[in-house]
Amino acid sequence: MEVSIIEQNVHPFPPIYDSKSKVLILGTFPSVKSREGEFYYHHPQNRFWKVLSEICRDSLPDTIEEKKQLLLRNGIAVWDVIKSCEITGSADSSIKNVTVNDLEDILSYAEIRQIYANGSKAYQLYMKYIYPEIKREIIKLPSTSPANASYSLEKLIEFWSCILI
Repeated sequence: MEVSIIEQNVHPFPPIYDSKSKVLILGTFPSVKSREGEFYYHHPQNRFWKVLSEICRDSLPDTIEEKKQLLLRNGIAVWDVIKSCEITGSADSSIKNVTVNDLEDILSYAEIRQIYANGSKAYQLYMKYIYPEIKREIIKLPSTSPANASYSLEKLIEFWSCILI
C-alpha cells in the first residue's frame, strides 16, 4: 500500500502594500503557478491583472515590478488569508489545516478603508479565522480564477469596479 505524504505549504512571498494603500484584496493561498512564478495571480488564465488594469484604466502589467507598481499607484494592497495549509495542487476545495496571516502590520501601517475577498473561499476563511479577532468587514467579490468560468471578464470588471475608492 502506497502512502502519500501531505506537506504543509507555507506562503512563499510577502504582501504588497504601502502607506497609501486604501484597499486590501485577500485571496486564499497562491496557486501552483503563483508559487512557481513567485508572485500573486501568476497563472496566465487568471483574470486578476486584466480586471485591475481595466478598472484602474492602466496598461496590463507584464513583469512583477509592473504589477507591484499598478497596485501601489492605485492604493491597492494584496495578500492572502492563509499563511500555511495543506493543499492539493491549486484547488481551494482541498485546503486543510489552515494557519492564517496576521493582518496587523498592513492594517496599522496603511489606511485600509475596505477589505475585499477574491472569491468565496477567501471570504469564508476570513470570516472563520480573522474576522472574530479584528472585527473588520469584508466584501466578497467573484473569484478571478480560471476555475470561475461562470463569470466573463466583462462581468468580473463590473463587479470589481467597486474597489476604486
